[in-house]
Amino acid sequence: MARTDETGQEARHASPPGTTPPLRPPAEGNAGPGARMPRWLPRAIVLALTLYAVFQLGSWAFHQLTGLLINILIAFFLALAIEPAVSWMSARGMRRGLATFLVFLAVLIAAAGFVTLLGSMLAGQIVKMVEDFPDYLDSVINWINGHFHTDLRRVDIQEGLLRSDWLRNYVQNSATGVLDVSAQVLGGLFQLLTVMLFSFYFAADGPRLRRALCSVLPPARQAEVLRAWEIAVDKTGGYLYSRGLMALISGMAHFILLEVLEVPYAPALAVWVGLVSQFIPTIGTYLAGALPMLIAFTVNPWYALWVLIFVVVYQQFENYVLQPKLTSKTVNIHPAVAFGSVIAGTALLGAVGALIAIPAVATLQAFLGAYVKRYDVTDDPRVHGHRDRGQGAGPFTRVRRLWARRPGAAPAGADGPEEGSS
Repeated sequence: MARTDETGQEARHASPPGTTPPLRPPAEGNAGPGARMPRWLPRAIVLALTLYAVFQLGSWAFHQLTGLLINILIAFFLALAIEPAVSWMSARGMRRGLATFLVFLAVLIAAAGFVTLLGSMLAGQIVKMVEDFPDYLDSVINWINGHFHTDLRRVDIQEGLLRSDWLRNYVQNSATGVLDVSAQVLGGLFQLLTVMLFSFYFAADGPRLRRALCSVLPPARQAEVLRAWEIAVDKTGGYLYSRGLMALISGMAHFILLEVLEVPYAPALAVWVGLVSQFIPTIGTYLAGALPMLIAFTVNPWYALWVLIFVVVYQQFENYVLQPKLTSKTVNIHPAVAFGSVIAGTALLGAVGALIAIPAVATLQAFLGAYVKRYDVTDDPRVHGHRDRGQGAGPFTRVRRLWARRPGAAPAGADGPEEGSS
């Protein structure tokens, strides 16, 4: 038997003189010059390059299709908004396609009427401002001459403006900008047509779309998808209908005020205030009130102040009385959550995100509320905002007790002397 050392391993004999000791096999990870490349490395490199190429292609396609995806998102929410009306008409025997067409026709007629009223109002005001501009200019020149002892004349100012380089450059830039404006208008009309077409298909083929979506899901998931779809329809439709009702009430209230003040174009201004204040979140109220104030200022500066006061007072009435009653069953979300959702939607999708942020958050809140387990809240005073101040009453409590102990004061909890006491 071969000898072993203290560790139990076989003792290694020295090589005989003149012979070469055998080479040890290379250690793992220390490949020699003739070692082969691992078989998995080429496949890993090809897979990594393929994934990178697919990611770059997907990113490029997403950026190219961002406009189309936003239009589809708008069309989807518009279809959800008109879904209750279409379903109501379809349930009474009308074909779903015809019901969708009638709803869209009513929306288009209302939008065209609003644009016509607003356009006539703006055109009339622009013509009036152009006609009265010489009188305004004369009054300004007379005021400057009277206060600064100058000798300005309207003819000299007009000739200076006509011969100025600034006016020439402005006209040239405006002429070149006409083509840009025309291209933007055509692009906007094409986007509007795209949104209307997709929303018509979503609303008219809503049941078929739901069946196609549910056909690739198991029964349990189908129930959840249908529940989410129903919640989205209720919240989106309820949000738009409640906003439309508040726009009608706001328009009528401002119409009465403008008629009393004899402000021109009162119907168009009332429609403007009602729609802009309700369908442009957060800053819509201030944008809506600016135009009536400007028109009222041309009639009488004090009328603009009255319009401002009425807008502020009505806004408080709407926020604390009207809106909670109309939206308590549709989009009952906290005002801070609504404000934050509008800011987040604006940061993500701009004006489109601001419009769809509130119904989207309301839908998400209602959907999560069906799955989040809730518990009874403890009767701890801190829940109601009362802090534990330790032993002893606070200063306001002591003042109330001293006031109750004053001479002639009735005992606490007593309503007065009992009947029949002598």
